[in-house]
Amino acid sequence: MSNASPESDADGTAAQATPSVDPAELMRSKQYRGLLVVSGLLGVVVSLASWLFLEVTHWLQQSVYVDLPDSLGYDTPPWWWPLPPLAVAGLAVAIAVARLPGRGGHEPSEGLKPGGTTSPIQVPGVVLAALASIGLGLVLGPEAPLIALGSGLTVYLVGLSRRDVPDQARLVLAAAASFAALATIFGSPVIGAVIIIEAAGLGGPMLPVILLPGLLASGIGSLVFVGIGSLTGLSTDAYALPPLSLAPYPEPTVAAFLWTILLALVAAVVVFVVVELAKTTQQLVAPRPFLMYPAAALAVGLVAIAFAEISDQTANVVLFSGQEAMSDVVKDASTISLGTLAFLIACKAVAWAISMGAARGGPTFPAIFLGLTGGLLAAHLPGFDQTPAIGVLIGAAVVAVLRLPLSAIVIALLITQAGLGVAPLVIVAVVVAYIAVLLLDARRNAVAPVAQPAG
Repeated sequence: MSNASPESDADGTAAQATPSVDPAELMRSKQYRGLLVVSGLLGVVVSLASWLFLEVTHWLQQSVYVDLPDSLGYDTPPWWWPLPPLAVAGLAVAIAVARLPGRGGHEPSEGLKPGGTTSPIQVPGVVLAALASIGLGLVLGPEAPLIALGSGLTVYLVGLSRRDVPDQARLVLAAAASFAALATIFGSPVIGAVIIIEAAGLGGPMLPVILLPGLLASGIGSLVFVGIGSLTGLSTDAYALPPLSLAPYPEPTVAAFLWTILLALVAAVVVFVVVELAKTTQQLVAPRPFLMYPAAALAVGLVAIAFAEISDQTANVVLFSGQEAMSDVVKDASTISLGTLAFLIACKAVAWAISMGAARGGPTFPAIFLGLTGGLLAAHLPGFDQTPAIGVLIGAAVVAVLRLPLSAIVIALLITQAGLGVAPLVIVAVVVAYIAVLLLDARRNAVAPVAQPAG
C-alpha cells in the first residue's frame, strides 16, 4: 500500500498523497480478511493483558492503602501514610526513565498522542513506571500505558510469525490493539475507537481499512469481560469508568447556555495552567531524576495530606486518577461544603500537575474528575442544574488537556448518560474550551523569549 508522490499546492506545502490502492478493493482481498482474523485474536490477547495490568494496579492500591495499614493495627491509615509509597513510586519512575528503554513511556504533559508502535523492549519500562505511578497514588490514569502495552504486545506477537508482515499491516494491527486496550478501561469499544482515530489523525479514504480491524479487536475483546452465554466474564467493577447516576435533563435553557460558555472558558484556563505547571515540573525533575522524581512524588503526598488535615476528608480523594472516587463524590455531594469542593479542586489540580510532570500514565481521568467536581460546585449557580454542569465541565476539562474535541464530547456524554438535553451544552462547552486553549497556546508561543546568539 504505497502512496503516490505528493503534489505541491500554491503555498508550497505538499498536498496529501492519494492512496495508490482502492480501499474497497483492498478490503475485499484475502490478505485483508486474514488481517481481520488476526485482529480478532489480538483483541482477546490484548484485552486479557490489559485486564491483568488493571487488576495488578488495583491490587497495589488496595494492598498499600487499605490492607497493609489494617494488618499493622491501624483502624485508619495515619496522616503520613501516603509518603513512603509515593517515595517508592518516584524512585521506580526515575529508574524507568533514566535506566530502561523507552523512558517509561509517554509524557503525560503532552496530552494523549498515540502514534507509531511501541517496541517490545520498551514495555517493561512502561509497565514499571505506570504501575508505580498509578498503583501507588500519583494522579494519573491508565489509558496511555494501556495503549503502549497493546502496541508492544502486538509487535512482539507479530514478530513471532515467520512471515514477512508489511509495515502498514503492523501499524493497523497496533492500532487495533490500542482500540482493544482502551475498551477495557472505558467500558465501551466505541470510545476507544474514537480516541485512537482522533488522536492518531487517522482519516481519509483509508479510514475504513484501519477502523474495521480496530472495532473487531475491541468488540471481541469486550466479550472477554461481559461474558459469552454461560461464561462468567472478567470483572472490571474495581477500575472501569463508571456512568454516573444523574437526574434527567430534558432541555437546555438560556441561563444554562450562558453559564456553559463562561464555565468552559474557566475550565480551559485552569487546565492550561495545570499543563504549564506540569511542563515546568518536567523541566525541573529531568536533570536529576533519582532525587527529583521521589521529591515530586512526596510533594503530591504532602498536598493530599494537607487536604485531608484541613478538610477532614480522606487523602485518597486527592491521590490516584479519580475514577473510583467519582460515584462516591456525586453521592456525597450534598454533605460536602462548597469550600471543601473548591479546596479539593485546587489540591487535585496541583497534585495532577506535579504527577503529569514527574510520573508516567494518562492525563484523561484526573481531568474527568476535576470536571465532575467543578460541575458539583457549578451546580449551585442560579439556573444551572447539576447534570448539565457536570457534563459541560467534564467535556471542557478533557478537551483542554487532550485537544481531541470529538473524544471529549463522547466521554462526557458516556459518563453523564443524560440524553439530548445535555448534548448541545456539552458540544458548545467543548468547542469554546478547545478554541480557548488554542488561543492560549498561541499567546504563550508569541510571548515566549527567543534565545538570540551573542553578538
